[in-house]
Amino acid sequence: MKILMVNGSPKKGETRAALEEMGKVFSELGAQYEIVDLGSAPVNDCIACRKCTELKKCVIGGDVVNELIEKAKTADGFVFGTPVYYAHPSARVLAVLDRAFYAGGYAFAHKPAAAITSLRRAGSCASMDVMNKYFTISEMPIVSSSYWNQVFRPSENERDAEGLQTMRNLARNMVWLVSCIQAGKEKGIGLPESERGARTNFNR
Repeated sequence: MKILMVNGSPKKGETRAALEEMGKVFSELGAQYEIVDLGSAPVNDCIACRKCTELKKCVIGGDVVNELIEKAKTADGFVFGTPVYYAHPSARVLAVLDRAFYAGGYAFAHKPAAAITSLRRAGSCASMDVMNKYFTISEMPIVSSSYWNQVFRPSENERDAEGLQTMRNLARNMVWLVSCIQAGKEKGIGLPESERGARTNFNR
């Protein structure tokens, strides 16, 4: 079992600390994990060229997006973390997810995912709602925890005990759900087949 986690912050700070708290539980339960840091290098937004439909990857190179798609192919579950600055996810993580899910959605489909937020005060629920949209359109089961998937400044001395507890419970739920899916596959329960083709156009 491999869990791929993405730090949507340009820094290895609060968001990464929350992911690392989950990583401790993954290790305890025998699950492999990797944290991909988006870093501070420039990230291009999607240019809607649709070349990815032919290439099965993003036509824009030089950043982390295609690397993320490749890693997603062998991952069993995902955690996407974002800091909350202006009551929404970071522009960096949204640019990456726009392109990664558009160009490589097949690598994420039907695999469990969770979004987590790190913040000072407000904006967590709105940010998680935005992040969850990527999962729901890709038919990915959303993993929840014992509270909203948020944590307040986990790397500081006065740590958010409940937030860190939420991260640990989220990690346990992720391992449980991935294990259930794997057990189902061993019993011959495959992935559901989705209908395609119908696209409603309200411009008449």
